[in-house]
Amino acid sequence: MIKHLTLDKAKALLDAKEISSVELTSTYLKAIEDHKGLNAYVTNTPDLALTQAKASDDRRAKGEAKGLVDGIPLAIKDLFCTKGVRTTACSRILHNFIPPYESTVTQNLFDHGGVMLGKTNMDEFAMGSANTTSFFGPVINPWKANDNTQDLVPGGSSGGSSSAVAARLCLGATGSDTGGSIRQPASFTGIVGLKPTYGTCSRWGMVAFASSLDQAGPMAHNVESTRIMFEAMASYDAKDATSVDYHKLAPKQAMTGDLKGLRVGIPKEYRREGMCGQIDEIWQKSADILRARGAEIKEVSLPNSEHALPTYYILAPAEASSNLARYDGVRYGLREDADNLQDLYLNTRTHGFGREVQRRILIGTYVLSAGSYDAFYVKAQKVRRLIANDFDRVFKDVDVLLTPSTPNTAFPIDAKDMDPLEMYLNDVFTVPVNLAGIPALSLPVGLASNGLPLGMQLIANNFQESLLFKVAKAIEEDVNFTELPELLKRAGGAA
Repeated sequence: MIKHLTLDKAKALLDAKEISSVELTSTYLKAIEDHKGLNAYVTNTPDLALTQAKASDDRRAKGEAKGLVDGIPLAIKDLFCTKGVRTTACSRILHNFIPPYESTVTQNLFDHGGVMLGKTNMDEFAMGSANTTSFFGPVINPWKANDNTQDLVPGGSSGGSSSAVAARLCLGATGSDTGGSIRQPASFTGIVGLKPTYGTCSRWGMVAFASSLDQAGPMAHNVESTRIMFEAMASYDAKDATSVDYHKLAPKQAMTGDLKGLRVGIPKEYRREGMCGQIDEIWQKSADILRARGAEIKEVSLPNSEHALPTYYILAPAEASSNLARYDGVRYGLREDADNLQDLYLNTRTHGFGREVQRRILIGTYVLSAGSYDAFYVKAQKVRRLIANDFDRVFKDVDVLLTPSTPNTAFPIDAKDMDPLEMYLNDVFTVPVNLAGIPALSLPVGLASNGLPLGMQLIANNFQESLLFKVAKAIEEDVNFTELPELLKRAGGAA
């Protein structure tokens, strides 16, 4: 079945002219309509998609296929500005914003021939770990627990993208990762997600949450598809002051299964009470796979990782408080009626921002205030440096780190909404990577006893994405994760 292809296999079929992009795109457009109940997309672009698909077919007919994802139907997280197509960050304050420009990441994908199916749902301004804070309502995970019909979260904030990939409503999707927002939903939905080195994918045209942490990245069904998307997305961009040229700086790794000499670290601080019972089992299984392929496994220590969550939840809200100050009802976006300027600000921001966004703005404003700046913000910046130093030290002794992606499987919608602190704990294994700016990848390695996917996380030093793909590919081959959500089993399974 066309719908059950992976991106890399679809690319091969397109190149061999065994299928057309129009045929492929039409299949996914129908799938999106058939599964509207997942609420994975907030804006569909069928006309644009078919136009781009036809242009791709025309290029191939002339022998002029132009890029890594030429003719591939993709989903774009609604955080990336798309010229002439509504971009909302899933907030009421931007609910009718149509950008006059294209984000660099989406432009790169289009330059490589990508086809945009639509914009995916997300937590409002990327603030959340469950995709339940969206102005357009929660996204539903296509997976269900054993013998249970209860709707589950797909993870956040890139939950719309992860749900769309897992439910085969696209061949790949863009996400953004500020504290785990690609890797956590990838784990919850049984797909692959990469958070690249900070600066490798331009932030220009991305709606900002926390600028020193935000990083765009790809989500797809398998490691090779994720690698292809990343190669298309990454580029130097003069419009982004933090941009780097990954293609010039990064060493390339041959995608072989031989891992002889590879040094793999297991951080002892990542073993925590209260984790899902099967996590230790799949963690050991993944380590055994790497050992069998020639890798050396050793325990390492990241002593400051225990401070990562409180550090993140000081720094990220502080940056959000600054970034979101631009939404005031004056320049663009929502404008609520008022008799004076102060009430214009108050009414617009009160009605435009959701509860979680308001909470984080308040936290951020507090830690940046004169009485709290030194005690909270400055101290958090110092701890961030210590966390990064831990990784610098460890990577002198090992090449990659192997950890769980999340402490649990997907949970029911609304299960944790009343306890923000418990919700924030979903990011306990992912946040340190963002604070250090280094790359990490999540891939599915098995099912928990409740029948839901569990992911493992691989972490490497700056610009070592190729190494991550190589190691992840080895695990993927031996694990052979082929499980599907019940939604797809009912539809006939994989091709």
